[in-house]
Amino acid sequence: MHIVECYFESGGFDFNLLKGGISVYMWNLSRQFVAAGHRVSIITATNGRLDYLASHYQLETVDYRYAYRLPLVLDPLVWEGQSEVEVPLETSVYKMTLEGIDVYFLDNEMLRLYPDTCYPPYQSKGSDIGFYKPLAFQVDCIKFIQKHFAGQPLLIHAHEPYYQYLMPFAFRDDPDRIMVSTVQSNMPVNKKVYKPKVARLLALLGIEADLDQFDDRLDRSDPLLRCMEQHLPASHLYYPYRDDYLNLLAPIVAYSDYVDFLSPGQLRFYTSFADTPFEQLFGQLAIAKVLAEHRSKLFVGWCAISDSWHQFDPASVARDDVLRGLGLDPANPTFYHNARYAVEHKGQVELMRAIEQALERDPKLNFIVRCISGTGIDNPYFHQVKARFPASIHLDWSMVSEQTLMQYASAADFSLFPSKFEMDTFLIAQGESMLCGAVPIATAQEGTSHFEHALPVTHPRATGLAVNRSFAEDDPLLAQALAERIIEAAALYRHDQPCYRKLVRNARAVASQFTWEMAARAHLDVFERAEAERLARHADTEAPAARAAQQFEQAYARADFEACAALAGHLDAPALSERLARRFSVASNTVSYRHEQVRGVELFARFDAGVDRFECVPMQANGAQFEVALPQQPVERELYFRLTLANGRVCWDRSGHA
Repeated sequence: MHIVECYFESGGFDFNLLKGGISVYMWNLSRQFVAAGHRVSIITATNGRLDYLASHYQLETVDYRYAYRLPLVLDPLVWEGQSEVEVPLETSVYKMTLEGIDVYFLDNEMLRLYPDTCYPPYQSKGSDIGFYKPLAFQVDCIKFIQKHFAGQPLLIHAHEPYYQYLMPFAFRDDPDRIMVSTVQSNMPVNKKVYKPKVARLLALLGIEADLDQFDDRLDRSDPLLRCMEQHLPASHLYYPYRDDYLNLLAPIVAYSDYVDFLSPGQLRFYTSFADTPFEQLFGQLAIAKVLAEHRSKLFVGWCAISDSWHQFDPASVARDDVLRGLGLDPANPTFYHNARYAVEHKGQVELMRAIEQALERDPKLNFIVRCISGTGIDNPYFHQVKARFPASIHLDWSMVSEQTLMQYASAADFSLFPSKFEMDTFLIAQGESMLCGAVPIATAQEGTSHFEHALPVTHPRATGLAVNRSFAEDDPLLAQALAERIIEAAALYRHDQPCYRKLVRNARAVASQFTWEMAARAHLDVFERAEAERLARHADTEAPAARAAQQFEQAYARADFEACAALAGHLDAPALSERLARRFSVASNTVSYRHEQVRGVELFARFDAGVDRFECVPMQANGAQFEVALPQQPVERELYFRLTLANGRVCWDRSGHA
């Protein structure tokens, strides 16, 4: 496949260009896709760093020019009476190849803006047209793909709904394009944009679309609805909009082929909002219906921890020297927090309140608190707590090397991640600290439940300690609960080392699962299925038919029989359909299963109509197939098989039988 990764900030290959986690995510996935044999291109923006790129890399000019006027229809209530502007732009493109990946840099007057941050500051909304730099990138990205890759089959992988919502519109009817959209953050699910602005941009791109179909139909005479709309913004889960605004996630879900989430918990949360103050209202929104209707498109592609952290040996760190270097006493239990300075998202005000409360009760504790900010920490309370306990707190906001972060995490006994509002989706920093043996104390978020820190400490798989989720600003309950967990953790460290060591082992074992190879494989499983579906839908000449036949073989080798059936049906190939049917048979209660790549088969069936329980019946190898005699006739007409393939892949199959 040719996989095209799209995001306007993609400097993950160079620390000097890196501004956000999506860059790291894209670069690591792209490297793995190339290693798996796929062609990968990245489309991004120069972000005002063309001179740096030209001086550090072999950059070439692409034969491409696109001159146009970007029409921006403005909400006059936001833009002080302005209604529409047109920004003249002329786009050129530069290219480099690095580690087998082609990186295309789009460049024009808007895409050069904000070289220090890449992202327009939110405060520029309503005053600086540069706020719409990401929209200019979307238009340019769509046009570049349409012209530069014309006629080439592509899988387009775009990132973060707010920065890509035009793209599914553009490629939804293109037979050569597969559109996969990734939801990286838990931005409010009803995040909306000015509908007339979207309509005008779609007209520029020659796209027709019914935008009204995604409108909410709320009964605003309901006093409870009005009450919720007034108070839910403080939960950061919901903000009310006027009727002339469009939910930006809805068309992404409706028009993408697949939509990717970073963890199972993030997917659960984003499609239910269970046990939150927003749950009741969510069910009344149009986006809830869209997500439910397209549930089969949603999948978990995972995120991961970089290879350097997996390869690092925490035992190489001299803990006492690191702590003394920070002015801390190595005899004390040490707690570590590392995140960007985002007081509400990361729960950092509550963190400092908890640290103050804990130190008042037990002064023999260490805290390494890193709240990364290019302009420092502007909340005086943070500095007041540090001044109160100067020998117990190392407070820092500077960027440091990855090696330094590894030393801090390895020197810590516990890590602190009291994030709020379910804004975290994977939380790489927590995984990094766990790999280094720092036992997590963190919010029991759905998005980070894969780290298993919310299990009871007595559970054999427990990795840490948890506090309840928080959906309130400056939450005293969160601060108090976190202080209690800190005191509890210190007691555990001092008086129950066997339990503490179990948590350390489990934390390392859980975090070690999350590699970029694993995340890439989760993506490729879906990408390859999407490619098979594309070929099945659109193969109407001899060459595509040959590709479809080849894709059948690839899907069959992976035991992806749904894709095989779709391809066999499209090709109208009885031989392939018969081959699919021959993989299992039932005769005189003896079940046989045959597949060249399978090394183990377990059969599952329900034998008692009064008990909703499927029993596992291992099948035994017999020559080229696996066999088992059923103890009795199963209740269902279908049998279910769990297959283990030669390459280690484990998957399921199902079969109707007479």
